[in-house]
Amino acid sequence: MKKLFFAALALVALASAPNVYAQKDPMVGGAKMYANKDIVDNALNSKDHTTLVAAVKAAGLVETLKSKGPFTVFAPTNEAFNKLPAGTVETLVKPENKATLTKILTYHVVAGKLSSKDIAAKIKAGGGKATFKTVEGGTLTAMMKGNKLVLTDEKGGMSTVTIADVFQSNGVIHVVDTVLMPK
Repeated sequence: MKKLFFAALALVALASAPNVYAQKDPMVGGAKMYANKDIVDNALNSKDHTTLVAAVKAAGLVETLKSKGPFTVFAPTNEAFNKLPAGTVETLVKPENKATLTKILTYHVVAGKLSSKDIAAKIKAGGGKATFKTVEGGTLTAMMKGNKLVLTDEKGGMSTVTIADVFQSNGVIHVVDTVLMPK
C-alpha cells in the first residue's frame, strides 16, 4: 500500500511539473511548430516572436537560419524584447545598427542541435554549470534552478527557458523570457 501511495504521488508530481522536455509539434505563440519546417518558417507563425522575426530580417539572418544548420536557438519572446529599455528595439533595427543587432541575435545561437536533455547532461557533467560557445563567439552559461533551465549571459543577465525542445528541420528552439546580451 505504501509503495502504491508513493507511486501515485510521483505521478502527480510529474504531471504537475512544468514540461521541460520534448512534445510532438508543440504550440508556441498560438501556432503549432512543425519538426519538418525550418527555424524561420516556424517562427513566422508564432505570435510571441514577431519582434524576433523582424530583428532577424533587419539583420539579414533569414537565409542563415533557413540553411541546413543545425542550430540551437534561444528565442526571446516579444515580452523579452519589451524588457529592454524603451526605444532599444527601434534603434537596433535601423540599418546603421545592423552589426550590433547581428551580434545580439547570433549570441542567441549555438552551433549544433542541443535538446534540453543534452544541456542538462552537460550541466550535470560540469558540476552544476555548463558553458556554450555562441555563433557570435561569446559564451552562455547554463544551469538548473529547481526544474528550470536558466542561461546567464556575459553581462550577468539571466534568462529562463519557458518552452524547451521545439524541434525544427534544421535544429531546435528553446523559448526564453529575457534577451541575452554579449560583452
